[in-house]
Amino acid sequence: MAALTLACEVGDWRRFPTAGMFMAFTGLVPSERSSGERQHRGGITHAGNTHLRTQLVESAWAYRARPQLGVTLTRRQHGVHPDTVARSWVAQQRLCSKFRRLDARKNNRKVVVTAIARELAGFL
Repeated sequence: MAALTLACEVGDWRRFPTAGMFMAFTGLVPSERSSGERQHRGGITHAGNTHLRTQLVESAWAYRARPQLGVTLTRRQHGVHPDTVARSWVAQQRLCSKFRRLDARKNNRKVVVTAIARELAGFL
């Protein structure tokens, strides 16, 4: 369902030349109020695509668990190009470890999940 939502909401991925532009499209970038030497960054802007942002945040909750290749995932990856499988495994390991590190430091788990959703958007 997540892949279908991504495909429908994004359409053409070529319109996002950088990861930051895609993150901004989803609204997963920090707000900023700066003037002169003073900088103040706030929470995420929520200015982007709501459906896409919601799907990314819901997908980010899956990174609470340790990365592993189960029977179902192995079967689903059968026939997929090895470079794609390797990149997805790197992303899964990175996001899971980042979730654990942030969860140990932060009191609010929603902040952690939002940070992981932003990182996931960067990987996409």
